[in-house]
Parts: sequence; structure tokens; C-alpha cells
Amino acid sequence: MVRPKKNLGQHFLTDQGIAKDIVNLFTGFGAPELLVEIGPGTGVLTQHLLEPKPWKFIAADVDQESIDYLKLHYPLHQEKLQLLDFLKFEPKDLNVNRFAVIGNFPYNISSLIFFKILEMQNATVTEVVCMLQMEVAKRIASGPGTKDYGILSVLLQSKYKITYEFTVEPHVFNPPPKVRSGVIRLELIEGKVFPCKFSNFQKLVKQAFNMRRKTLRNALKPFGIPDSLKESFWMEKRAEQLGVAEFEELTVLYEEAGMLKK
Repeated sequence: MVRPKKNLGQHFLTDQGIAKDIVNLFTGFGAPELLVEIGPGTGVLTQHLLEPKPWKFIAADVDQESIDYLKLHYPLHQEKLQLLDFLKFEPKDLNVNRFAVIGNFPYNISSLIFFKILEMQNATVTEVVCMLQMEVAKRIASGPGTKDYGILSVLLQSKYKITYEFTVEPHVFNPPPKVRSGVIRLELIEGKVFPCKFSNFQKLVKQAFNMRRKTLRNALKPFGIPDSLKESFWMEKRAEQLGVAEFEELTVLYEEAGMLKK
């Protein structure tokens, strides 16, 4: 048995049908060299991912009990079952440049996983299929003008096409979480060329949403207001009203004014 651990945010999916539905969403888009499953737990997804594919596969968990359990049940695949913290994962250690991610993400680190994916320096994540807290899943997939639209929405949608696939009820987990879960799929926008430095884009988006109830004129005061924007109607909008392209253009104007490092 693997005991669900509250400090690791573990809620183990028990419904095999839902597990297959999640796995079937993964297409291998972008020709990844490796598929990483995050938080395999009791192996409800893992069992469907061990069959030979064009890509390598590893299941990574920080829970030793989980890895021991999986190695006991899948002795022929022990090298694929690794005690590994994805937040410290370095693709170069496995000699891969393109990889994909799948998993039932622990609720308490799901946002951190996405920031790790966004900030990956040595590799490209081509596809993500995951289940996480419904509120976070909807936030990631939401568009401008909605209450769920936020930092992760803009940053991830600048690099990925995102679809909200389906909702999962609490009773199919052990233990049942107090919230519903959502399954989303992210597909890399191949060939995307950023007009600005991504770190500057990220910095500006975070500042804008940190004061989301204020207009951009007030929210972006810590950076100053470029002359080219002082009379702009953009400055009277709030962060949730701007799409990805508008945030990119805004970042370019700040860079040109020397108010963000290029």
C-alpha cells in the first residue's frame, strides 16, 4: 500500500476509466524524446505508459514509498521509476532537448510545476497533459475578460495552445479532495518568436496582475510610464482586459523606453 500523504498533496485517482481518458489525451505532439510522469503515486496512469513508444519514459516521484510500490509491481521497468523531484529536474542530465509531461499533479505544487516548465533553460516542453485542482485548471485555460484569467493564463498561453478537457469529481480519489479537479492539455506553439525578452514579459505580467483591480497606469507605476504610453487607452485598462499579444507589445514599448532590461 501507498499511504496518501497530506504534506505531499497526494490524492490518488482510483477510476481506471478516467485514467485511460487522461492517457489517451497525450498525442506525442512535437516529437518529444522523453515523457515524464509527475507524481505517479499508485501507478494508475503509469501502467498505461510503460508500453514501448517512440519516446523514453520515466515516472518521477518524491515519495520513496510510491517508487518502492511501483518497482515491486513493475519489476521489468525499474529503471523508468525514479525518485526524482521535478522542480529540480534538469533535462541535460538525461541528454534530452525536447520532452513532454503528463500526470495527476499534486495540488500544492501545480503552479510551481508550470513555472518550472516556463523557465526551462536547456530543453523545450512540447506537450503537457495533466489533472490539477479545477480552479487552477480553469485559470490556466481562461481568456481575457474573465475572473479566472491571471498570470499563469497569460504566460502559458504565450507559449501553448491550451484546452480544458473535462472535470473530475472528488469521489474517484483516495482520499477524496475537498475540491473538484480539471484535466487540461497544452500544446506548444511551434516556431513562436517573442518580440521581447521573455523574462521582461513575465516581470511585467506579474506586476500588472499583482494589482489587478487597478488600472495599468497605477499597477505599472513601479516601472514608470513610457512617454509613448502616457496618453494611451491601454493605461486605463486593467490587466485582465489585455490579451497575450497586447502584453507582448506593452513589454516591447517598455524595453524600447529602457524601463525594462532587454
